[in-house]
Amino acid sequence: MENIHLDKHISQQFDTDLEGLKSQVLQMGGIVEQQILDSVKAIESGDSQLAERVIQIEDDVDLREVALDENCTTVLVRRQPAASDLRMVLTVIKMTRDLERIGDEAQKIAKMAISLTESGAAPSGYEEVRHMGALVQQMVNSALDAFARFDADKALDVAKQDKKVDREYKSAMREIVTYMMEDPRSITRSMNIIWALRSLERIGDHARNLSEHIIYLVRGLDVRHDSIKEIEKKLHR
Repeated sequence: MENIHLDKHISQQFDTDLEGLKSQVLQMGGIVEQQILDSVKAIESGDSQLAERVIQIEDDVDLREVALDENCTTVLVRRQPAASDLRMVLTVIKMTRDLERIGDEAQKIAKMAISLTESGAAPSGYEEVRHMGALVQQMVNSALDAFARFDADKALDVAKQDKKVDREYKSAMREIVTYMMEDPRSITRSMNIIWALRSLERIGDHARNLSEHIIYLVRGLDVRHDSIKEIEKKLHR
């Protein structure tokens, strides 16, 4: 864990504002994390009602994104933060955007679950969805924990997991495409699994984005577009 902390200010309300932003991000993160779990479960179990709940919750996630943006704007205008305080506000803005997009991808998975319920179960791909779902859910969970603790090293660990998700995605795609070629009748249903896997892969990308935002917050380093080795070198030099 890093020694970073939010500076204490003459205005107690400023401290309250910053802590409030942090708390709201963690609450929003908890909601989208549950969306991932529920959307994957809906795929596995063919539970269209659970899928519908995931879709409906996305409206709440969208409202939270708007509210957080407004709160960040208010802090910027009223407090004119600098140094770590400014990084905190900017990080919240960036993390909120990625969390909302994770919610969007979970909603897409839920829609695929409904399509599968209506058209009949796909012949394969459920194990891959379950496995990738667990991987990306853990990435999001660890990113939120890294944010709560201001832990750049844990954020780096999250970024490292994205390569594993990419490998799992490519492997799953090869297997499903092979199955579709062997049995063309399975194409329509298998495509729903493919789109669900694609959304999970994108969630992994957004989780990596979260980790990069946290490294910026904690260490003031812009590591966007850097390789894992480059990020490690910057963190540990």
